[in-house]
Amino acid sequence: MLSQGQFYIPERPPVQLPCLSATRSPWVRPPVQAGGIEFFQGTLDSTSEIDGARVFDTTLRDGEQSPRTSFSYEDKREIAAALDRMGTHVIEAGFPVNSDAEFEAVRDIANSTDTTVCGLARVVDKDIEAALDAGVEMVHVFASTSDVQIEDSMHATREQVVERSVDAVSRLQDAGVEVMFSPMDATRTSESFLVEVIEAVTEAGTDWINIPDTCGVATPRRFHDLIEMVCEHTTARVDVHTHDDFGMATANAVSGIEAGADQAQVSVNSIGERAGNAAYEEFVMAIESVYQVDTGIDTTGITALSRLVEEKSGVDVPGNKPVVGDNAFAHESGIHAAGVIENSDTFEPGVMTPEMVGAQRELVLGKHTGNHSVRERLQDAGFDPTEDQVRAVTRRVKDYGAEKQRVTMTDLKEFAKEEGVEREQEEVRA
Repeated sequence: MLSQGQFYIPERPPVQLPCLSATRSPWVRPPVQAGGIEFFQGTLDSTSEIDGARVFDTTLRDGEQSPRTSFSYEDKREIAAALDRMGTHVIEAGFPVNSDAEFEAVRDIANSTDTTVCGLARVVDKDIEAALDAGVEMVHVFASTSDVQIEDSMHATREQVVERSVDAVSRLQDAGVEVMFSPMDATRTSESFLVEVIEAVTEAGTDWINIPDTCGVATPRRFHDLIEMVCEHTTARVDVHTHDDFGMATANAVSGIEAGADQAQVSVNSIGERAGNAAYEEFVMAIESVYQVDTGIDTTGITALSRLVEEKSGVDVPGNKPVVGDNAFAHESGIHAAGVIENSDTFEPGVMTPEMVGAQRELVLGKHTGNHSVRERLQDAGFDPTEDQVRAVTRRVKDYGAEKQRVTMTDLKEFAKEEGVEREQEEVRA
């Protein structure tokens, strides 16, 4: 294990971590248990807005609906197993009526995991039958409620929507499964009609009301007000499902929890329809670190889970992706690197460390590198540089990086040798 202030600089980042149970890559520090880090004292030191938050993962359903993404049976089983091991509260395993292969995957996930497994269904008899036959503990049934979707997608009337929704919820209640109802496109639905539908399915006995921002048009303040209003019109527990068309999905999900929702639907790496969903990793770590609330999720599996979904989905994780991107805990600029060497809290959130998500901190060598970082790297590599040599090697690193060249440890060692930096005297063994 590295001592305080030490860092690895891998020659190249790992391509993948195929599964959470695999042997940990040598470039990753052994994880520490999440939690126990006090929130910083400052202008935003209030952390009492929420008491708890549940995590409903839809990677295997909405996440798979990402354009050009398709999970195999084995992919689904492997991802579900990882989510289950981490303590995810609900796994939406898929849409059972979609195909025989989908039905089998949902059924087998329901039989092999400890967590609650959910299947999706329209307010259609064959969908509901397929979900029940798959043996899931929860059925997530939905109907469009915005006029544009009622008329041009469902080809129905408002009255038919209410009738079909109530019938579906009643049937599922009679079957003895946990029921979640979604008024699809809720954020573009007439408020009076949304209330009518919510009150009708509440009376029919739904356990959950999910409020989906299907087309990603919500803003945190407006979504907060909407969820507060929904909570006033139902005795069911409230869940939220937000899309990222304007980059506000995770913020909207968190805002929904602040407003009284119990649970948020998220997907790993934020994959999903169009621009995707609220991100599993962002939501969980915001709740754990910023709000100081224990979700019950084993956050040390987050990075490996992200790599697994990246591999199976074919959707690359951007370097600047919060929590799981290659740059999430990487530092290059001299001022930042020097501060982090002294105390990582200087230029990181403080309440979220790389160890908490199963990742590592990295000092990157390049155009913006300073003397502190170069000295640290040289000493870690066994060199004993003078201050003049540190400055000379730093200049070479900067020049090389300015040419858009990636500076590796091999390059650094070569620069050190060319500048005449001596190795520390090796211990003489008897």
